[in-house]
Amino acid sequence: MALIQSTLIWVVYAVVVVLVVAIASIFVYLYQAPNERSATVTIVSIFTLTSLLATVLLLPVDVALVSSTTSSKHGIRKDWATQNQVDNIKLTLRIVYYTLFSLDALLCLVVVPFTYFWHEEYDEVASEEGQQTIGSRFWGAFRYTIAFIALVIIIFLVGFFVPIAKDRKGGHYDLDFFKHIIEDQNHGERALTFALGLLITIGTLIYALYTAAGFALLPVALIKSAPAISAPTLSANTASELEQNRERQRQLEMRSEGREDGLPAKDRRELDALVREERTLVRRERLAAEASGEGQGWLLRAWTKIEAVFRPLKLIGGILLLLVAVFVWVCMLLTFIDKAKNSICKSHCGYVLGHNKIFNPMNWIFVKSAKIFPIDYVIFLLLVLFFFFSSVVGMASIGIRFLWLRIFQIRKGRTSPQALLLATILLTLMALAIQYSVAMLVAPQYAHYGPQTFCDRPLRHPDDQPDCTNHRKAIKPCSEVSTSQAAANVCTASVLSTFIDSITIDFSFFGDVTFWAQIAFLAVYFVIFLLSLFRTPKLNAYQLDQDLEEDEEEGLLASTGRRFGATWQDITGKARKPTGGAVRGRETIDRDDEE
Repeated sequence: MALIQSTLIWVVYAVVVVLVVAIASIFVYLYQAPNERSATVTIVSIFTLTSLLATVLLLPVDVALVSSTTSSKHGIRKDWATQNQVDNIKLTLRIVYYTLFSLDALLCLVVVPFTYFWHEEYDEVASEEGQQTIGSRFWGAFRYTIAFIALVIIIFLVGFFVPIAKDRKGGHYDLDFFKHIIEDQNHGERALTFALGLLITIGTLIYALYTAAGFALLPVALIKSAPAISAPTLSANTASELEQNRERQRQLEMRSEGREDGLPAKDRRELDALVREERTLVRRERLAAEASGEGQGWLLRAWTKIEAVFRPLKLIGGILLLLVAVFVWVCMLLTFIDKAKNSICKSHCGYVLGHNKIFNPMNWIFVKSAKIFPIDYVIFLLLVLFFFFSSVVGMASIGIRFLWLRIFQIRKGRTSPQALLLATILLTLMALAIQYSVAMLVAPQYAHYGPQTFCDRPLRHPDDQPDCTNHRKAIKPCSEVSTSQAAANVCTASVLSTFIDSITIDFSFFGDVTFWAQIAFLAVYFVIFLLSLFRTPKLNAYQLDQDLEEDEEEGLLASTGRRFGATWQDITGKARKPTGGAVRGRETIDRDDEE
């Protein structure tokens, strides 16, 4: 029975990993610029995103496996769950975690940077002339990557030799929970702990900006992105207006031929206005082509059609996501307050919470759903994807910046290979931060012990199993500070929670930064959420270039009202007949000239 249950849990995880591969592939292909697509960049990006999402989504498997050893109904371990069996389960999980964490670190710090320089080293002219070989290109990329390899070595050496925190104030480190974390680490595990703690800390600072921004913008963008004029209709109208514009310019230019004094002042103003409008129409024509997926590859065109089909559901989906985002934000705030106020050792252990004193509804939902696997896995998967796509939206809104300078822009169908690789690194760091936030703030009780309980009854012998058959009130949830011998014999902490707690306890600085950065996440979300209610975020298919926002926004968005047939036109690709907007534009120009 135990083998069947364990196998089923791992099969579900394998199915989720396959789903993650599909999600990573779709993301990379949708955001890549088709004319700059590189097979190496594509493979590395997909593999890295798959690895980081597989790492984050291992937590429900972790919780399900350690929880399968106990009977939450009776608060005792199952007959087959000997200490040797429990240790084997934890060892398997630890190997998988350490493999994925090490892979994430190497991909983020070595492989992706090397791929970046490999792409930069490509010289098309030199390759055509035979002056650039694979070896020379490899060596050119490797020279720049040496600095990153040295950085990885330094980080692991520091983690290997740095002493763990010696300041054990507060008198709580004599508890079995802390003893187990502090004593059961060798130098290799400590080096990996330090390296991951450093990456999580850096990722949390990025997460507090990008993910918080996307967490607020994504639902509001869906709500406010009601369908306007369809892309085919926009393209047809623009082509008609552009033709009439140029015809009018030719008429004015022919009128000036043979006249020594040129055009009259009124005609000159009209011609200048026509030239300005022509530039706007050309830009609008390009936007319409992008929105319909022209020249963007079959996948982007298919995605455009799918978006058009589900466009009427965007409002409902946006409202649901908005409610979920606010709900998660409130739950994180409650846990933050609980940890800041009731932590048993405060900053000395990264604000580890003995047990929840403030009710967290999200934590309660996870604990209850964990009793029937894989319900909790489905909820967890949706929540992680929400955080992940929020990170993507945050990067698309803010761009990849150095201080106030924008280095790269992340846009659907127009992201350069260099920008995609940098985005992959940022997403890796943010994924580690998301894992910390979900495990430590969103659902801390679930992440530590899941639905595990223990029978809090006195024991005659330390190896005895307590009996709570007639004492249901004596069944209590497992927690970090469960001090009874019965709890020590039953409760098994998840491997991930032990790993994260070891980071915050051994290296309390990382624990302090990651904990207090959460309030920055909550604050950024709150501010951007309020601002987004009054200003529509530009995250739809008609998103404008930075240099076109000011002059295009009024000309394009203000002139396109809602059309009942816009969705169907986007699906079929057939446009309505031109609406005569060019004629109205001429009348507007003439009226402005007269004024």
